[in-house]
Amino acid sequence: MTTIGVTAPGGPEALHLVDVPPEPMQPGHVRVRVTAAAINPGDTLARSRPRPDDRPPGEVDVLGMDLAGTITEIGPDVRTDLTVGDAVIGIAQPQGTHGSYRDDIVLPIASVTRAPKGATDIAASTLLQNGLTALQALDVLGLESGQVLAVTGAAGAVGGYAVQLGKHAGLTVIADASEADEQLVRELGADIVVRRGPEVAERFRGHFPDGVDGLVDAALLNQAALPAVRDGGTMASVRGYHGDGERGVVVTPVRIPLYAQRADKIAQLRDLQEAGVVALRVGAVFPATEAAEAHRRLEGGGVRGRIVLRFD
Repeated sequence: MTTIGVTAPGGPEALHLVDVPPEPMQPGHVRVRVTAAAINPGDTLARSRPRPDDRPPGEVDVLGMDLAGTITEIGPDVRTDLTVGDAVIGIAQPQGTHGSYRDDIVLPIASVTRAPKGATDIAASTLLQNGLTALQALDVLGLESGQVLAVTGAAGAVGGYAVQLGKHAGLTVIADASEADEQLVRELGADIVVRRGPEVAERFRGHFPDGVDGLVDAALLNQAALPAVRDGGTMASVRGYHGDGERGVVVTPVRIPLYAQRADKIAQLRDLQEAGVVALRVGAVFPATEAAEAHRRLEGGGVRGRIVLRFD
C-alpha cells in the first residue's frame, strides 16, 4: 500500500512513504482504492504545524482531504446505489493516518458520491474540498438573485468556484485579480474585476459606493476586506475570522467539516460540475512518491488549478 505521511513537522522534505495498516471497515462506510488525491494549501499548514506535546514522537500523520478512485468494498448498513467498481470522488477528514494521501481508504458513505461523468480521476479529485467551501460560503451569505457578491482571491480554487456559483445564482459578481489573472477571472464569470491588493475594499466600493451585499474572502484578507461590505451585509471567511461586530455586518466562518458528510451538498456540487457551472482546474500532476516536490511547487506560488498526486 502506498501511503505518504509525516512523522515530524517540517518542510516538504517531511513527507515520505510510511508503513500503516489498512483501515478497518465500519458500518455505513465504503472502501475506496484511491487513484488521485488533490493537494490544498491547508495540507502544507498541517505538515509544518507543531504537534501537541502529548503526541508520541514518530507517530504518523497522513494529510489530504480530496480524492478520487474506485469502490472496492461496501460495509454493512450502507444504503447506496453505488456498487463495487464504481468510480467515485470523496472527502476525508484527516486525523492520524486517515487522510487522502493513501491508496486505500475507508470513508463514510455520506462523504462519497459518483464521480462526475466525463472527468478523469485526476480532474475529479480537485472538486470537493474547495467546491464545498465555496458552496457553503454562498449558502451562509444567503444572497438573492440580483444582489451583489464580492470575491477576493478569485483566481484561486475557492474564489474561482465562488465566482462561478455566484453567477449561477443570478448575482452580480465583482472580484479581484492580478493583472496576469484578470482574463481568467473574467472567463470564470466575474462582471467586474478590480486589481487585487490591500486596497481592494476601496476598489470594490469604487463600483458600489454603499458596499456589496455579501463577500467571500478567499484571499484571507479578514479585516482589510470588511469595509467592502454594506451596513447589515454578510461576509464568509475561510480561516475563522469573525469580524469586528460593527455596522451590523454578519461574518460567518466557513468550516469544511460541516459539509464533509452532507451527501446532498456533495451530490449537488457534482451535478453542478456536470452541468458546466463549475470547472475542474488541474495545475500539475505528480506521482504520489514525489509528494515533497509537489508541496514545494505549491508553496512556490503562482499555480492556477490544483496540484494532484497520482497513485499508480
